[in-house]
Amino acid sequence: MRILAINPGSTSTKLAVYEDEKLLFEETIRHADAEIIKLPDLADQLPYRLESILGALRMNDFKPSELDAVVGRGGMLKPMDSGTYIVDEHLLDDARSGKHGNHASNLGSIIAAEIAGTHQIPAFIVDPVCVDELIVEARISGLADIERKSHVHALNIKAVSRKMAAELGKDLDDTSFVVAHLGSGISVAALRKGRIIDVNNAENEGPFSPERAGGLPAKQLVQLCFSGKYTEKELLQRMTRQGGMYSYLETKSVIEVEQQAQDGDKEAAIILKAMVHQIGKEIGAMATVLEGKMDGFILTGGIAHSDMIVRLIQEKISFLGKVFVRPGEEELEALAAGAFRVMIGQEDAKIY
Repeated sequence: MRILAINPGSTSTKLAVYEDEKLLFEETIRHADAEIIKLPDLADQLPYRLESILGALRMNDFKPSELDAVVGRGGMLKPMDSGTYIVDEHLLDDARSGKHGNHASNLGSIIAAEIAGTHQIPAFIVDPVCVDELIVEARISGLADIERKSHVHALNIKAVSRKMAAELGKDLDDTSFVVAHLGSGISVAALRKGRIIDVNNAENEGPFSPERAGGLPAKQLVQLCFSGKYTEKELLQRMTRQGGMYSYLETKSVIEVEQQAQDGDKEAAIILKAMVHQIGKEIGAMATVLEGKMDGFILTGGIAHSDMIVRLIQEKISFLGKVFVRPGEEELEALAAGAFRVMIGQEDAKIY
């Protein structure tokens, strides 16, 4: 059973073909800034990205007509349960309109539907960032005007939790973990019986990350909003794309900052320690959500490749329980696996 997995990002499109659960081919198509700038609207990028994918398949001797399913990265959609969803017109309408947010990942379902429709095969998405399984008390913010929302790296978090559960000889539904996805954004999630019952919203809560400010002192943030220094759009950009480590050191590369710290740069060293400090605090907080009743902690995402950062986090949290390290983001594999489980009848596909 051949499955094409597609993961569009802001400046790249990743794709892979799997036969059952075996990887046959994987490629990352880099999109030049000059090309993307000419196509600012996601709808305008569809023909360009679609042809890039079909071209990559041709170059590697794969025919779309030989596929059994296509699965795309789920984008900014309405809050939903985790799982594998059939791409239907309701889902596509929301992805195209951007009513819940505009992001390149919205193209995942759209491209999948285009390829699948041509060859009369199913199209799916799996565990998008809008997965919302929060318990009621986790939604309360402390101000009646604002409700906490779930915005989480669900695809990778669910995938590594499922793998970790299997290693422990259990089903995902029989395990509880605190999972820290450490990347350009950071999600620290409490999973009880496989469900994400609480998480920091990776866009505006929790630890700061290489590019995001995380949770900020509220009164000072309000004062900054009314200072006249930034427009609303500029401040949101500063918080979500130019915040965190970047706002202090003007780089989003953890590798670069690590090297600077090792070379004696005191500011680089303190910013790294501060990020680890906040990550450790958030992990500890999520352990209380589970009342300490869990199978362990999982550190994952790109930053988990850093031996130094992993060691520093372990020093802070290992007294609370076992720490498992699963670096990287196996998102294409997770997409294909979600589609495969549905195709073989292991799970039921969900309707948006």
